[in-house]
Amino acid sequence: MLRSRIHIMGASGSGTSTLAYALADRLPHRSLDTDNYFWAHKYTEQTPVPERLERIKRDLSGPEPWILSGAVCGWGDELRSWFDLVIFLWISPELRMNRLRAREYERYGNDILPGRSRHEAHREFLEWAALYDTADKQVRSRKLHEGWMAQLNCPILRLEGDLTTEERVEAVLGRLSHDN
Repeated sequence: MLRSRIHIMGASGSGTSTLAYALADRLPHRSLDTDNYFWAHKYTEQTPVPERLERIKRDLSGPEPWILSGAVCGWGDELRSWFDLVIFLWISPELRMNRLRAREYERYGNDILPGRSRHEAHREFLEWAALYDTADKQVRSRKLHEGWMAQLNCPILRLEGDLTTEERVEAVLGRLSHDN
């Protein structure tokens, strides 16, 4: 059985979206990102929970197989039963934070520098992201993700460490072929 409802989760900067897009290129799945449901205006205004749940459920309800990347812990807890495979990504905090700094600069350029228009938002985002490996369950953290995964009834594939996107894709494809 080809798993048709895959959720990829991990810390911000761990590569969930990158893996989802790469897998969608190799599988008959479409790639969806939780950021497109969570944010009404990217990274500034959140969509109200009832609205985001209505939209994500509508998109996940179709017959087409999908891969959902990002996080639904808390606001999307009722979606746990919708997944038939969850992939958890983890990389070292140092590597992840370096990726996030580079991604932020690529998105916003010099606007993130001190005294510029996005500096404060950039600083707050990095502070939040740095909490992932040490924070408790009140924020998006490894403890929150581990607790959330403990309540799943589907298989979990853990991909931990500095793997290339292709190595991750091959690990997932291997798991999927093993499941068939």
